[in-house]
Amino acid sequence: MAKIVSINISEQKGIAKKPVKEGVLREDHGLVGDIHSGPGDRQVSLLAIESIQKQIGKAIPAPGGQGVNKCPKTRAKGVNLKPGDFAENITTEGVDLAGLDIGTELIINDNVVLKITKIGKECHRFCSIYYKTGDCIMPREGIFAQVVNGGGIKIGDKIKVVRR
Repeated sequence: MAKIVSINISEQKGIAKKPVKEGVLREDHGLVGDIHSGPGDRQVSLLAIESIQKQIGKAIPAPGGQGVNKCPKTRAKGVNLKPGDFAENITTEGVDLAGLDIGTELIINDNVVLKITKIGKECHRFCSIYYKTGDCIMPREGIFAQVVNGGGIKIGDKIKVVRR
């Protein structure tokens, strides 16, 4: 079953997003209160917890979005990555986000609808994750979506994939 495992928000650009228990997705805008929300095709960013786990060596997030770094390479550097550190708004579990097609819809709790608009992103300069670990998965495995139908979301909400 696909679900939300973390909702992440930031009021400033250039810093990691902080987990929150719930949020509001506004139609044609994004996650209310997040610096990156606004009109366009990149209103909401999503990344799978499975991608984060792969990046840090199969770490399992604890309640509250904390991570346990089991990767010897990054642990030796003192790196502990967790949901929100990749600047994603929503961290999912149980769906291969990077394998979805543009136009696919994600329906959260039968009422909130996100339409996939972009797979990955172009990095114009290396991000802080790259400098910490030597790689960043967001350009390859993160996705972006527009909010077609807004509403409240919370950790644990179910996600249904509707291919168009």
